[in-house]
Amino acid sequence: MQERPMRLNGVRAVLRVPNGTAFWRSLTGALALVVVVSGCAGSNSDNDPPSQATQSQATSAAPTEVVELATAWDAIADGATTIDVRTPEEFATGHLRGAINIDLSAPDFDERIAALDETASYVVYCASGNRAGTAIKTMRGQGFDDIINGGGYEDLAAFKLPKA
Repeated sequence: MQERPMRLNGVRAVLRVPNGTAFWRSLTGALALVVVVSGCAGSNSDNDPPSQATQSQATSAAPTEVVELATAWDAIADGATTIDVRTPEEFATGHLRGAINIDLSAPDFDERIAALDETASYVVYCASGNRAGTAIKTMRGQGFDDIINGGGYEDLAAFKLPKA
């Protein structure tokens, strides 16, 4: 074992590591990877507001993220078609009024999506938002633009229940 003195956040420490160059090569490679990855994160601190360029990059990089429930319901109120991508069995246990069921796992999913109007607005949901995100990626690949991820059915349904 080798002992290497070091300082971490002002605290002295001793790093005990095995002898040999293989360990140091792998550690050096891992540290280089951390430096490269952290360098890609940008220079904004948590307290700095992101620039408009950073905001637009985040929006275009993650177009399938779940939106706020109020945003999903506003889109539905404005006439967006709701698509439930859960299985028919899940759909039968409850779904949003007017939703169409296009099962993401069905072999004809792509065909059913292709039959929809690409210019219409859609709110896609499932049980948690994960399958909806996958469906949205497919839809965007087929030329759909006005699509949002409504997240999970239970959350959407509960959001519109009368408040006591």
